[in-house]
Amino acid sequence: MTKSTSNRQLEVQGLRGISILFVVFYHAHQLFAGGFIGVDVFFVISGYVITKSLLDEFDATGRISGRNFISRRIKRLLPASAVTTLFILICSIFIFSPFGQQNQIARTSLSSTFFSANLYFIFQNSYAALSNNPFRHMWSLGVEEQFYVVWPIFLLFLARYGKRAIFYGISLTTAASLLLSVYQTQTSPIWAFYSLPTRAWELGVGALLLFIPESVWRNRFIPWIGVIGIGIATLNFNENTAFPGINAVLPVVATALLIGSISSWPRLFNDLSNNRLAQWLGAISYPLYLWHWPALVLPSSALGRPLRVRERLFCILLTVVLAHLTSKFIEQPIRHKKIPGKKVYLFFVGTTVTSLIAGLLISATASSMISVKGTDYKFNLTKVMEKPAVYGDGCHVNYGETKSGYCTYGVKTSKKTIVLYGDSHAAQWFPALEKLALEKGYKLVSLTKSACPSVDVPREDQGAFKNVHCEKWRENSIARIKSIHPAAVIISSFQYFTPPNGYPNRADWWNAGQRRLLADLKGSSSHLIYISDTPRPLRDIPNCLASRDTHSCDSSEKTPVKIISGFEKIDPTLWMCSTFCPAIQNGYVVYRDASHISVAAAIALKPQLEKALADKGLFS
Repeated sequence: MTKSTSNRQLEVQGLRGISILFVVFYHAHQLFAGGFIGVDVFFVISGYVITKSLLDEFDATGRISGRNFISRRIKRLLPASAVTTLFILICSIFIFSPFGQQNQIARTSLSSTFFSANLYFIFQNSYAALSNNPFRHMWSLGVEEQFYVVWPIFLLFLARYGKRAIFYGISLTTAASLLLSVYQTQTSPIWAFYSLPTRAWELGVGALLLFIPESVWRNRFIPWIGVIGIGIATLNFNENTAFPGINAVLPVVATALLIGSISSWPRLFNDLSNNRLAQWLGAISYPLYLWHWPALVLPSSALGRPLRVRERLFCILLTVVLAHLTSKFIEQPIRHKKIPGKKVYLFFVGTTVTSLIAGLLISATASSMISVKGTDYKFNLTKVMEKPAVYGDGCHVNYGETKSGYCTYGVKTSKKTIVLYGDSHAAQWFPALEKLALEKGYKLVSLTKSACPSVDVPREDQGAFKNVHCEKWRENSIARIKSIHPAAVIISSFQYFTPPNGYPNRADWWNAGQRRLLADLKGSSSHLIYISDTPRPLRDIPNCLASRDTHSCDSSEKTPVKIISGFEKIDPTLWMCSTFCPAIQNGYVVYRDASHISVAAAIALKPQLEKALADKGLFS
């Protein structure tokens, strides 16, 4: 017997409740390494529910009212979102620096207010820059809201040509979006993760469920396949999984199988989804999603450290309480109250303007000039966080590339050439080497690539990083070095990579890679100079200095790797550290983030680098 529509809604509600737990515990770094797939579950559910609502309206009335649909969405989503946004903005005044951090948060709030946080994050082009942003989770709401604007118009257009046209239109759009997602995950992972065009297929899969006959779902094994698929994704995916792309197919299809086969669910599944706890969590899933991320980020930012396990669990409990109160006193009363459309839109305008004014006021009072606590020292946060010129001109290549850009610097007509070779920790020395090349009459060729060590070591694929791309890039770079036959090859790499499974001894893994690199470069230059990695700071130094005194930001992890004989070694640690590694040295901020030295630091260390290179006989 087929389940009624009301029962089906209950099961979907319970599925929402279970999925939100995946997301919350994932962000709290508890239990579910792949809990982020809960968002993908929501996308499938949204595609199914929204499309069903629109098609039911079309079947009943012969039209789709965009006005009524948008009015319902405003009542459903805006009140809780507006309260959360204003709360975060108020907290940011007291927790974050009144300079760069507040400005970033204010700009994010403005994009969230206009349901475009995902687009803002795309243009930031960095996951790390968003790590402590309390609005980061708003990206998924941006995707959904943009979908809600486009989808009714799209369906209304297709409806002119009948139900079959709707089916074909959704199918083609879903397929195109999936192909784009797979491609962009490899080439532009941030765009793939945050954009509607690369996420629309997940909502499209939910929509297509409405066109599949009920008889298809009668096999009693289908629900189990769905649960197993979600379980595999939740427990086996992690932050290094390339996503969405092809990997997202597993949780999306698994969710679709679960929704489609509700009429065939075993009693166990019904008990899990229809119990009071799951239904309650499903009912508060939206405010729970809104509150959970700021409830974790704001306390951590206030304390200046990661939260301990007990603290994270307390924050989860606080999230549940806030979500319940928001649902009971704000979301539900407004959602179910009969309010004329005109008043709904006036409410929308009023809350939007309020959030807009709050964000603009904070942004206007923020500055990039940082005064370090306990000192007279000031610095420009924007300037400190600038990257070397090779990032801007395309010569420092990203994950999917296998060849470096053909760029030359210094004295371009010189017959004497220096090659800089390695990853971003080699590129951080570019500002100093460019100046030295100009002063000493050398041509400088930069061959650098993000996350790809110069040392020939195998690494596990991580997100957009693919070891095969790295291997090809190394081959192409070494071939180019041999063709140039430079006066010197200056090599450097990040030295804190985790070895893949099968390499229990990290030092052996790395040193074996050094020996392979040395063999590959043999005879290519009279000077193979290896600059060992810079000490790794324990915090994001500019943002740390923006909110704390300099001593709280001092101390770094010194490089644990030795350089094998055969390379001419230069160790910058002694230039940067004594008993500890200061965050501010000789009037400049040493690091531009939590890993790389700043452009100012590289230029300030040029005399030491020049002497070290001269000692190796380079400038003789």
